[in-house]
Amino acid sequence: MLNWKEYRAELFGRVGEMAKLAPETVKGYQTLSAAGQKTNYLDAKQRELIALAVAVTLRCDGCIVVHTTEAEKLGATRQEIAEALGVAISVNAGAALVYSARVLDAAETIAS
Repeated sequence: MLNWKEYRAELFGRVGEMAKLAPETVKGYQTLSAAGQKTNYLDAKQRELIALAVAVTLRCDGCIVVHTTEAEKLGATRQEIAEALGVAISVNAGAALVYSARVLDAAETIAS
């Protein structure tokens, strides 16, 4: 398994390099990242749980380590994290089902 603490430190180092090479890009990312906090309709823990589900869907290890760390700091339990991940699993399965229907549609069209 991945050493998540070591990976997080390495990732932050590389992001720091990116900030030096493309500061406006990183500032733009930070603006997007902070935008959801402005309305505060969802609390910080809820946003982190959503971020974890999205991170799994996008297969982003960096997102996983950052948002897992933040979720745990905000008091997210293993059960809450597992439930959020269950949503990601369900959505991904649903997407596969929808795209399976597209394959059937394509196969029917190609066969005609």
